[in-house]
Amino acid sequence: MKNNAPKILIVEDEPSFIEALQIGLVREGFEVDIAVDGIKAIERFEQYKPDLVILDVMLPKLSGIDVCREIRSHSRVPIVMVTAKGEEIDTVVGLEIGADDYITKPYRLRELVARMRSLLRRSNWTEDSEAQKEGVRVEEGEISIDLDKHEVQIRNEYVEMPLKEFELLVLLLENADRVLTRDVLIDRIWGFDYVGDTKTLDVHIKRLRSKVEVDPKNPKLIHTVRGVGYRFLRQVK
Repeated sequence: MKNNAPKILIVEDEPSFIEALQIGLVREGFEVDIAVDGIKAIERFEQYKPDLVILDVMLPKLSGIDVCREIRSHSRVPIVMVTAKGEEIDTVVGLEIGADDYITKPYRLRELVARMRSLLRRSNWTEDSEAQKEGVRVEEGEISIDLDKHEVQIRNEYVEMPLKEFELLVLLLENADRVLTRDVLIDRIWGFDYVGDTKTLDVHIKRLRSKVEVDPKNPKLIHTVRGVGYRFLRQVK
């Protein structure tokens, strides 16, 4: 991490959530700052320079969607959107404009912290290789990925994988069982300013399937959600 304690900006207007979340995150070893509305969120982001933002969708003065859009206009700091049940549209919009993950209220602190640590590892891995933690791995079923060494093992065999395929597989595994839209996948892997053929994603998915599936023509792991995107199906042990 950039400092001994990762700096977390919580953007939330409900006092009960703020207090519980602040106490829990400090106990977990994070440094915490608070913004209680969308305008203050943008101000505190510039002043505090957090390593990660926990951003509620429903905020006074300026919505979480607008705050996310503003942060993403100049920063790649990881953002976790917090939504209430029934806000699926806000969730999709948040992901499409650049949020890295989302969690639904009420949530367990343990789950939130696990997602935060995953995002913090990925941000260090992509932006500052000197800050990587040795031995960080992403694993799901018979697939094991060493982020530091850029090594992929599938069914106990090492598989060569170009950078974009590697990044795409990591993203799918870290979001196992969750549908990632085509726009989200393209933005995360190729960048927000990508203007190439969107079929590039389909080509990379096809190549991934040829490497991770037992039978690529009958995929059991990387599932197509027609009209939406793709989902990596978690393997039941």
